[in-house]
Amino acid sequence: MNLKPLLLLTGLLSGSLVTLAQKPAPVGLQLYSLRNQFAKDVPGTMAKVKQMGFREVEAGGTYGLSLTDFRKLLDENNIKVISTGASFEDLDNNVPKVLAQAKALGAKYVVCSWIPHPGDLFQIEDADRAIDVFNTAGRLLADNGLTFCYHTHGYEFQTYKDGTFFDYLAENFDPKAVNFEMDVFWVKAPGYDPVALLQKYPKRFPLMHLKDRKPGTPDSNNGHADVESNVPLGQGDVGIAAIMKQARKLGVKHFFIEDESSRSLEQIPQSLAFLSGLK
Repeated sequence: MNLKPLLLLTGLLSGSLVTLAQKPAPVGLQLYSLRNQFAKDVPGTMAKVKQMGFREVEAGGTYGLSLTDFRKLLDENNIKVISTGASFEDLDNNVPKVLAQAKALGAKYVVCSWIPHPGDLFQIEDADRAIDVFNTAGRLLADNGLTFCYHTHGYEFQTYKDGTFFDYLAENFDPKAVNFEMDVFWVKAPGYDPVALLQKYPKRFPLMHLKDRKPGTPDSNNGHADVESNVPLGQGDVGIAAIMKQARKLGVKHFFIEDESSRSLEQIPQSLAFLSGLK
């Protein structure tokens, strides 16, 4: 047997032979999924992201590297940052900082994933403050070529008037300045249907987090859940296949696997295999 072609396609990584040539993943990755690995080895973990086939990611931090060095590492691995996180506080007080960070990483989207509120109860005062901060920041970001999205986290589906706080936010966010990143886990967690929400607001979700939930996990509308309830896509009760079908039909632009469990490194390839098998 001629082993030369095989040897050309393999390389040494973490002491084992792995395939370097990997077909591109069908979706992106939220790098937070590998936060524990990044904390120990940033270059090695980024190489694993590439090896799994990811070409698009969502970033939240730089794991001790400067923005310049982190961007260089991304470029070396042919990985593009589509979106990056920003805190509510920075969006309220320091939009130039948010803008500079996003530009340095080459991101097209800026995402905020938490609206400050006391305890587990989300109230109208919290929603109104977010509407003011996000509309203002979103317009400034839009003026500089960036799209701002708010990442839902479950507490927005607490009841308000004849609907939910999510309905109130969607009605009052300026759609030219603020849209949403749907985390399908956090729509399912408070008992709502991600497909129905996509149909109700068909043009408001350019971004999506793909995350599945272990069957039998109790519902929650406070934005908190056991991270170990994250299971490989297709093995939970969120309904990923139906969500993907509807999301693609409605033009969701970017999808990111997010697996917060301690098994993320093992589960992500299983999730990719499930997505690759969808019709």
